[in-house]
Amino acid sequence: MSHDSIPLSGRAWRVREFGSPDVMRLETLQVPELKADEVLVKVHAAGVGPWDGWIRSGKSALPQPLPLILGSDISGEVVATGAAVRQPEVGDKVYGVTNKRFCGGYAEYAVADASMLDAKPDAIDHVAAASLPVISVTAWQALFDQVELERGQTVLIHGAAGNVGAFAVQFAKEAGLESICTASPDDIERVTALGGGKVIDYTTIRFQDEVRGVDAVMDFVGGETQANSFQVLKKGGKLVSAVSVPDQALADKYEVTACFFLVDVSTKSLRRISSLISQGMLQVQIGATLPFEQAREAHLMLEGGLPRPKGKIVLVMNGQ
Repeated sequence: MSHDSIPLSGRAWRVREFGSPDVMRLETLQVPELKADEVLVKVHAAGVGPWDGWIRSGKSALPQPLPLILGSDISGEVVATGAAVRQPEVGDKVYGVTNKRFCGGYAEYAVADASMLDAKPDAIDHVAAASLPVISVTAWQALFDQVELERGQTVLIHGAAGNVGAFAVQFAKEAGLESICTASPDDIERVTALGGGKVIDYTTIRFQDEVRGVDAVMDFVGGETQANSFQVLKKGGKLVSAVSVPDQALADKYEVTACFFLVDVSTKSLRRISSLISQGMLQVQIGATLPFEQAREAHLMLEGGLPRPKGKIVLVMNGQ
């Protein structure tokens, strides 16, 4: 890798200890050498997700050696490639995830596995692209990899107005699935507009009193909502959670299966998303855009310490 055309250093948000957003530090770090299968991306925008907060606070499901740079979702331009990388090439605009540890993205120059990036669709800007990778692929894999749902089957989607749920609703409609969605009263109109079938106001109606015999449940909420979902599945149906490990005893009681899964972002999985975006078939919802320098404020938004609009939080580099 040559450093001829890129700076030797760049700023990044790093944590040296786990804790509250106060542990986040904006530091100037040396741009690292690339491994053979990595690329260096000049980041134009970086998505902020709940998992970033889990990693920062030491609650990640994956081992996270310190110190580390926070962030996984990125969109930007490739400025250098490892020896084994054929695609993408220097100068390509890309989006995706940094690595399987979900770290390294809140940086002016981020190192990323080439196999976890795809070409950024021309139809969207870097901010929209940075919002997509984890949440859109999570929704897709929950519906079609974990359950393999097919046209005409019925799916119950919890948290349908959330970042992951909103994509699940759109994918379900596109695939010809019958969807039943739970949402708050403020979100019913939006979920319907996204393609939700029957939309239940969970603040006034117990979904378990209204729903029976669905093929699958997509759990993006957890807790009691998850526990009450087993009874609405048909025998042999499946509950998929991207939030927490389901109660196996309840699954056995109702003669259904249940699983928790971690998203697996790859060029192949992103390519499906890119195709739908390019065809104008997906709506992206950005909740807040903040300057890169305000990543700490973004994490306060995640935790409810600052007000936040609905939708994805994205950090934006100067000039973007």
